[in-house]
Amino acid sequence: MTETDFILRALPLLSRATVDRAHNLRDDPAALAAGWAGARLLEVDYQGKFPITDDGHLRWAVTSGDVDDSAVLLGIDDVHLWARRVREIDGPSTDPRLGAVNLDADEAGLLATALGMLNWHDTSQFSPSSGVETHSDKGGWIRRDANSGREEFPRTDAAIITVVHDGADRVLLGRQATWPDRWYSTLAGFVEPGESLEQCVAREVYEEVGITIHSQRYLGSQPWPFPRSLMCGFAAIGDPDEPLRFLDGEIGDAHWFHRDEVREALVRGDDWVRVDGTVDDSADGPRLRLPGSISIARTLIEAWAGI
Repeated sequence: MTETDFILRALPLLSRATVDRAHNLRDDPAALAAGWAGARLLEVDYQGKFPITDDGHLRWAVTSGDVDDSAVLLGIDDVHLWARRVREIDGPSTDPRLGAVNLDADEAGLLATALGMLNWHDTSQFSPSSGVETHSDKGGWIRRDANSGREEFPRTDAAIITVVHDGADRVLLGRQATWPDRWYSTLAGFVEPGESLEQCVAREVYEEVGITIHSQRYLGSQPWPFPRSLMCGFAAIGDPDEPLRFLDGEIGDAHWFHRDEVREALVRGDDWVRVDGTVDDSADGPRLRLPGSISIARTLIEAWAGI
């Protein structure tokens, strides 16, 4: 394998779940009602925080009464698994960007589904075509127009995320203007109507750092429920001799880092988030800190670095 044909060595954290999503039950009210008794319920507040056990895993509540019309069926793992929005979490909780690293593959996938679906419900209370109020149906997987019965389906926003390299030993990483000085990551952006993923890669890289890339190559994807995106991971090749220009104002700084420096940061564990779940925004230490394992950005960087 050469420097230009690397692949993801593992699926991104939020893409590994194997839980049965129970698609066949969503249109069966009797089965949903029967499964609600004895089901497990994941509660998520409006900031996206979720309850955790002492060792950082998902802490599930027990369902009671009739099926909660605001809840979303996540799947089945021996029992039905649901999620619903609450105003406040009782007991220990954490933020998904910080706490997801402690979850196993199925838990991480269930959390991503819960966040994405609940975020969609929050912004879809009224029909986009008629303005009429909508209500949840089919286990939370559609919203229905109260007058016409028209179905509105969950929305996922497509985005690209790209590891730009020179085909040899340098990779281009950028830092948003609002980030701490040592935080760097891959380049990303939303896909526009009428645009392919490959076209989006070229446009976003040019808009963010002012260089022209080529040889766009798809590597893998990951749900990113902030609020409800699908990150499509790519590799692309750029020229380090081309001047960097931050055209759209999103990127405050970018550098071509050598493979050795990236590998050193990976080995040191120099992540934005510390092992204890706190955020490292200090100005001390080596100049490169990388995204944590919850993000496909980390997976892309590891694949390019060969770690």
